[in-house]
Amino acid sequence: MPFKANVDRHHHIPRQKRKVTNWAAYDASLRQRGSLTVWFTEEAIVAWRAAPRTTRGGQPWCSPLAILTALTLKAVFRLALPRPKD
Repeated sequence: MPFKANVDRHHHIPRQKRKVTNWAAYDASLRQRGSLTVWFTEEAIVAWRAAPRTTRGGQPWCSPLAILTALTLKAVFRLALPRPKD
């Protein structure tokens, strides 16, 4: 009986109403739906690069402008932050 106790609150995924016949167009539309294009000025691209470090250890991962831009995009579009590449 416990599996029937909350049957009115179960949210099932509904069946698909239409059958996909053109998978290439369907996949392309899903990729287009998730695309986001952002334009940056030349000044922003120059400022994007991190300043070289004066101490040992190489270059920092990101400049303050890059961090601020990523956090702004995350807040506006509710995106996850990208992982730094190793």
